[in-house]
Amino acid sequence: MGILLNNKAERDEKIIDFTLANSKNLLLIFTRNPELGKGKRRLAATIGDQAAFNIYKFLLDHTVTITKNLYAEKQVYYSEEIWEDDIWDNKKFAKKLQSGDDLGARMANAFQEGFQNEYQKIIIIGSDMLDLSQEDLEAAFKALKKNDFVIGPAEDGGYYLLGMKKFMPELFKNKSWGTETVLKDTLADLENETTTLLETKNDVDYYEDIKDIDAFAPFLKHMTL
Repeated sequence: MGILLNNKAERDEKIIDFTLANSKNLLLIFTRNPELGKGKRRLAATIGDQAAFNIYKFLLDHTVTITKNLYAEKQVYYSEEIWEDDIWDNKKFAKKLQSGDDLGARMANAFQEGFQNEYQKIIIIGSDMLDLSQEDLEAAFKALKKNDFVIGPAEDGGYYLLGMKKFMPELFKNKSWGTETVLKDTLADLENETTTLLETKNDVDYYEDIKDIDAFAPFLKHMTL
């Protein structure tokens, strides 16, 4: 039985949805197992372990919200161990464990496995970006229709999103991960490739990144001026 669509806008929306759903799109989500006293250490240095832990869980919830309905296969890569019973719904998210000596190697291994499994467009994000939406992720996948690579630059000189249609090992080598040179060095590797840059966004690493954002105010009530 066919589906009767009421208007052109609805038809266009359905076409977009089916295009995404039927394509070989893969979203990789890198996450750190949330444990008090671990993770967000630069943020915790100013606001304390408990507040940093609560903020990270808040950001994880946000990441689940913006990815759970995305028309793509989704794989969550845990930092320490796979948790079967947590916020990541087993029906929506495949669960895997990161492997590699540093962040570059871990990302490279995840991308390589995805391409070996015949996915055509693969995007990776972290799990701590409040300034990221499902629409941003859909735009990134669409950008890969005409480009081989897509990057979401972060204000601190890194990137919050990386996507590709072909595996390029150089992107994951000779980088000082966690520093302001990552984006510049990555773009240098992509100099001769077709690449789309998304909007620059702010990630959450330091107190200064969140102190003026209303969404974080409930977690910072203990802070004094």
